[in-house]
Amino acid sequence: MALYHTEERGQPCSQNYRLFFKDVTGHYISPFHDIPLKVNSKEENGIPTKKARNDEYENLFNMIVEIPRWTNAKMEIATEEPLNPIKQYVKDGKLRYVANIFPYKGYIWNYGTLPQTWEDPREKDKSTNCFGDNDPIDVCEIGSKILSCGEVIHVKILGILALIDEGETDWKLIAINVNDPEASKFHDIDDVEKFKPGYLEATLNWFRLYKVPDGKPENQFAFNGEFKNKAFALEVIKSTHQCWKALLMKKCNGGAINCTNLQISDSPFCCTQEEARSLVESVRGKLTGREEKVWGERRR
Repeated sequence: MALYHTEERGQPCSQNYRLFFKDVTGHYISPFHDIPLKVNSKEENGIPTKKARNDEYENLFNMIVEIPRWTNAKMEIATEEPLNPIKQYVKDGKLRYVANIFPYKGYIWNYGTLPQTWEDPREKDKSTNCFGDNDPIDVCEIGSKILSCGEVIHVKILGILALIDEGETDWKLIAINVNDPEASKFHDIDDVEKFKPGYLEATLNWFRLYKVPDGKPENQFAFNGEFKNKAFALEVIKSTHQCWKALLMKKCNGGAINCTNLQISDSPFCCTQEEARSLVESVRGKLTGREEKVWGERRR
């Protein structure tokens, strides 16, 4: 039985396209705020995925896939809209597509984010000396399967890269789908180079160059572009989760971030199912089809 469903509104490849999320009961939720960060949290019955080793239970996280591998459309969680659906990023009035960085086509991993995390733009990161980029933390999933936009999967964290994007800290987690056939081989960042030689180098070059075709300079990195290990990455996740908690409890200034949610009962932004349904119905654009996609198989 699936844990999450998605529902499309508007036309794909248009500025009015939105991908909304529902829980297992069919109620609308915010993927940003209502999907738990950890796989083995109480909200997901506390039962770790069978394919994970016992000592890796604490390293299992939910990942929301925004951009499938080898595609170019920059899809992202709409952090400033109610219930935070996925939409295509618009810049200067035009839908954004990333350029192909030779010899690759589009994004070279399944790209997405961890829910319930936030890189605070008003908090300077002690390790990079730069402020956060105002988004959930990004994930590069390196498994063998091409995933779908809106899919919710369980990932093992392997390491992290500190991209400095126009002066802001923009962490990039390296992870693998726990259900990937080769997932059992990967436990830390060194395993990526061991079993997928060249992938980390390609990742570094991709992030360095992907904005150059748009007339921007090469991106920079903290730590001279060194990938940090799993332990370091888990501390970064912990920090961004604490920032998200402060955001949802109105203990910091979230600016334009929309914190509407249905699961965080003690949050001042928590709304009812009826209010959530009204928010979705108010979105302009036709539903392209009532056939829903289902993600996140319930663990047995």
